[in-house]
Amino acid sequence: MVESIHLRHGMNPHQLNATLFAVGKLPIRILNGQASYINLLDALNAFQLASELRRCIGQPAAASFKHVSPAGAAVYSPLGDALLQAYFVQGLELSPLAVAYARARGADRMSSFGDCAAFSDRVDISVANLLKKEVSDVIVAPGYDADALSLLKEKKSGGYLIIEIDPDYIPDPIERRTVFGITFEQERNKAAISEEHLQHIVTVQDRIPAASKRDLLIAMITLKYTQSNSVCFALDGQTIGIGAGQQSRIHCTRLAADKADNWRLRQHPAVQQMRFRTGLTRAEINNAIDGWINDHFTSNEEQQWRRHFHIVPDRLAEAEKQQWLAGLKGVSYASDAFLPFRDNIDRAAQSGVKYAVQTGSSTRDAEVIEAANEYGMVMAYSGIRLFHH
Repeated sequence: MVESIHLRHGMNPHQLNATLFAVGKLPIRILNGQASYINLLDALNAFQLASELRRCIGQPAAASFKHVSPAGAAVYSPLGDALLQAYFVQGLELSPLAVAYARARGADRMSSFGDCAAFSDRVDISVANLLKKEVSDVIVAPGYDADALSLLKEKKSGGYLIIEIDPDYIPDPIERRTVFGITFEQERNKAAISEEHLQHIVTVQDRIPAASKRDLLIAMITLKYTQSNSVCFALDGQTIGIGAGQQSRIHCTRLAADKADNWRLRQHPAVQQMRFRTGLTRAEINNAIDGWINDHFTSNEEQQWRRHFHIVPDRLAEAEKQQWLAGLKGVSYASDAFLPFRDNIDRAAQSGVKYAVQTGSSTRDAEVIEAANEYGMVMAYSGIRLFHH
């Protein structure tokens, strides 16, 4: 028996003949909306990430996916006042699952715009109330409470794509894909990330606190479902910067570190004191904050940008930014393969990295270890590569 779902379109809207099928029963049901090819690529990858985080860490987990890579991923960990405001969730009643998603989306709010939201557990009304306020295109979860499903069906004028997935589904151990009319076949990546991958410590400093072990595992599991090359920064139960799909590893690290810095700067007291004119969407407020942090407008754009604010503080001088960023400490850093040069460690150290895990076995291992020792880092060799394409 072959079960199939006709898709709205393929990778692009002009690729109209698109179908999802499986020999036997499909593990997904579309409860609302119409799916496209990319919607389902995001949903299937995102759910695997959220469910593996749940199994490994033992807490409700969520992921925010865009274009087949995570913008953020997290497990439940209580939110302080600064993050409640930075994540736009002040005053909301949040279940542990909703907190996990607030963290996942808050990791990189710019990239999470129009995301696929994935959940390890059954979606409750507090998750639905949170998603109701955000621009999101797809949700995937193992189940939905009736009131949550009813509310989600109202999103996007009734067109929000809602997918239910069987959490007990076990795929065939062999996976296949066709490129240019040629079929590839390989064993699925069934490697289970665990603390065993953190045992081989190669630096002088050799103690990793329990919370940082959790963050390293979150970073590694995130990379397992991120387009390679990739690196991930994590802190306090969530990713704070992901560098995905770059051809050079240092570019991955720079991208992820810049995102981690941006995450930290969004918690600056000056941002918390901003007041915006009424009628703005969350996306407009989000973009205005990003503009204030990064100062990348032309003079004409600056005039338009300032109209978003009721109260806009002076921008931070570079010295003020660096002083605030110096408070970013104890960050965990993971690479999906070995670090070929010490420049990755040098850049990671500037964004508060204290704990690192990488594959190891580079020809320049000695100089990378030396760099880690210079910064007082703890670095482990996982012995496993996590490429994902």
